[in-house]
Order: sequence, then C-alpha cells, then structure tokens
Amino acid sequence: MAPTTLVSTAELSAHLDDAAWVVFDCRHDLANPDSAARAYATAHVPGARFLHLDRDLAAPTTGKNGRHPLPDPRAFMRTLGAAGVDSSKQVIAYDAQTGVYAARLWWMLRWLGHENVAVLDGGYAKWTDEGRPTTAAVAQPAPAHFVGQPRAISVSADEVMRSIGQPGHILVDARSPDRYRGENETLDPVGGRIPGSLNRFFRDNLNASACFKPAADLRLAFAALLGNTPPDAVVHCCGSGVSACHNLLAMEIAGLSGSRLYPGSWSEWGSDPSRPTEKG
Repeated sequence: MAPTTLVSTAELSAHLDDAAWVVFDCRHDLANPDSAARAYATAHVPGARFLHLDRDLAAPTTGKNGRHPLPDPRAFMRTLGAAGVDSSKQVIAYDAQTGVYAARLWWMLRWLGHENVAVLDGGYAKWTDEGRPTTAAVAQPAPAHFVGQPRAISVSADEVMRSIGQPGHILVDARSPDRYRGENETLDPVGGRIPGSLNRFFRDNLNASACFKPAADLRLAFAALLGNTPPDAVVHCCGSGVSACHNLLAMEIAGLSGSRLYPGSWSEWGSDPSRPTEKG
C-alpha cells in the first residue's frame, strides 16, 4: 500500500533506488531562512530534491496575505514537474526533525489531488542518528509533467469570519500556548488569536523522540479537543499556514479525515485591524 501519511526511516532506506519514489528535503529555519539550503548543500538524503518554504512552498507576500500564502497552483505544479514528479510518483517529504515543514508539502500535494505523499517520521535527525546514508550530490531528475487540480480543502479569511460563533464549527490553532494567548509574539507584528479558536500545539502530536504518537493516542487527544464535532467541520490555523498542516496530518494519522486549512492564518488575519481578535 502506498504511504499517505507517514513513512519510517527503514522503509525510505529500502526505496532509495526506487525510481517511483521522489524525496524532498523541506528543512527550514524561520529565523535564518537561507540556512537550510546551505545544510542541504552539505548533506541530505541521497536523491532528495530541495524545496524552500518561502520560494517554493509559498507565494510572495504583500503584507496583507500572510507570511506564507499558497503559491499559484500552476507555478507549484511546474516546480513539481521540474523535480520529476508526476501523478505516478510516491512523494516523501522530510525536514530537520518535527515534520512541520514537511507537513506543509504533504498538505499542498493533497491540495492538488496527489494522495501518494508521506512525511518521514522523525525527519533528518532520526535518519542521521541511525547512521543512514547522506550525500552532498544534487539530484538531476528528468523533468515530468505534473497535472493537478486544487481541491476545496482550504478556507478564506471571509469564510473564517462567517464561521465565528456559529455552532458546529471549530477553529484549531497550532501555535505554542503563549503565542495563542497573544504573548511572546516574535514573528508577527501583533499578538493574539482568532476569536473562539481552540489551541492544539503541534508539538503535542509528537513523542519524546520527535516521532508522531500512535494513531490511537492522537485520536483520543483530538476527540477530547473536538468533542462530537465531525472532522469536516474543523479548520486549522497557526501563524502562517505551516504548523497547522502538522495538525491536519495528525488528524489524518488518527483516521479523522476531512478537516481543512486556513492558509493565511494569524499573519493574514491580524494584518487587518477591522477583524476581531482575542488575547489571554
């Protein structure tokens, strides 16, 4: 069966020479955006292609559309095609450790209708801790033609606004508890949250080894948070639509399919002073 949520280091190792698998290095540091490209140039999983969060997995910012707005789908499809991805490929995404940036690529491929995509559980840290092979050689893939179609699994700021206070709708914020409360905000100009949103810090999806917790544990945790609300009534947000994808992935691992993403998240929401906010 094709991996569609997580893949283990052992399974990826067994497929390093499999032409049907395409691996992407999604490492990123918000405080030092160019450091990951340098790290990739030094060493990476053999055959992995590099994708930059700001340049490949996001569109240019305007100051009103959030820190990581979704790219034009046609441009993203060209990026995938240039990396050798077509509809037949199994895609594997990894980042340094937690999976938060890899989950962004996971969600974006599913957004375009490509289901055969999984995140490397434990990331590059687990890969290297186990002594698995790395290389500095840059892959030279044969170009492919990726064809996809955006699916209705994202929501706009206007849709979020209309859902505030409406029964049967839940907004889940993946940021750390202090940023959710509007404290210690270092990434966005103002602190706070969208009114009525609940907090599920994305790191709570992981165990002490930075691997995802078992599906049954995740299902219990989300059931405690969401109650009887069905997954398709849940929208995920965060600071800029990246760590929210981690909660989307965790829900998928738990068998709770159908939730959606607010890509603009707090960085878009808070840029308009007419939108309501909460703190505390």
